[in-house]
Amino acid sequence: MTDGATHVRTNRARWNEISDDYQRLNGPQIRQQAFTGDISWGLWEIPESRLGVLGEVAGRDVLEMGCGGGQWSTALVRRGARAVGLDLSERQLLHSRRLAADTGLTFPLVQASAEAVPFADASFDIVFADHGAFSFADPLRAVPEAARVLRPGGLLAFSHVSPIYEITVRPGRNAPGTRLTRDYFGLRLVAEADGLVSMNLPYGSWIRLFRDSGLIVEDLLEPRPPASTGDMPAAEVSDAGGSTRERAEASAPERGDEAWAHRWPSECIWRLRKPTR
Repeated sequence: MTDGATHVRTNRARWNEISDDYQRLNGPQIRQQAFTGDISWGLWEIPESRLGVLGEVAGRDVLEMGCGGGQWSTALVRRGARAVGLDLSERQLLHSRRLAADTGLTFPLVQASAEAVPFADASFDIVFADHGAFSFADPLRAVPEAARVLRPGGLLAFSHVSPIYEITVRPGRNAPGTRLTRDYFGLRLVAEADGLVSMNLPYGSWIRLFRDSGLIVEDLLEPRPPASTGDMPAAEVSDAGGSTRERAEASAPERGDEAWAHRWPSECIWRLRKPTR
C-alpha cells in the first residue's frame, strides 16, 4: 500500500470538503484549550490533568499526527512544548494557520500522510493524536512510522473509536446499537456514511502491531462520560498486558450516545513507550 492508496486520496479529498463545517461545529468546544492550555481528551472532554496521558510536555519535541485546526498543538506550545503539526488535509492546516494568527503562537505545520512521515528517525519525544491520524491512516503503516520517529524512551499516545463501538454500528449509519452488526476482524478499512474511510483493528491486532513496532503498552484507557451524579468514574482502565472520530456533522460517537457509552466503551486511549534499548 502506498501513499497514493485509494483511502489516502479519499480521506484527503473528503477532509478538504468537510473541514470548514467540522471546524465551525466542533472548533468552539476545543478552541478554548488553545488559549488556556488546559487540554482534554475525546468527545467526553476528560481533562489531561485527570488522565495524565502525556505527562510533562515543557521542553519536549512533540508531533501531533492529524493536527486538524491546531488546537491541541497550540495548547501544548502554550505549555512549553516544541510542537509540530502534521495533517493530510491542506484545508485543515489552513484552520491551524488561522488559529496561529489569533493566538500569536506558531509552530511548524506539515502536510503529509501519517503513513509516510517526512521526519528523520528519533526526531520526537512524544507522538500523539486525539482522534486524529490513527483513525484515518492505515495503522499497519502509521504505527511503525510513529515508532520510527520516536526517540528511545519516547511516548506514543493516541485515542480512537473503540472496536466494540465499531462492531455495533450498522453499515451506512453513525449510531451504535446493542447488537453485533460488523465483522470484528474486518475493521482495518471501513467506509463510513460520511464518505470517509476509517481505520481500526481488533484489540489483539493492536497489541501485536505495537509489539512488532518495538513499543511497550503502558496503559489502555476507556473513557466514559462524566456522570451527572458524580458517582461514576470518568475513565475505566483495562490491563492490556503490559481524538472520537471526527466528522463534519458532529464528533462521533454522537453526544446522544452518552447513555450507550456509560455501559460500553466508545473510545480508547493507548499509552505506549519506546524502550531505551
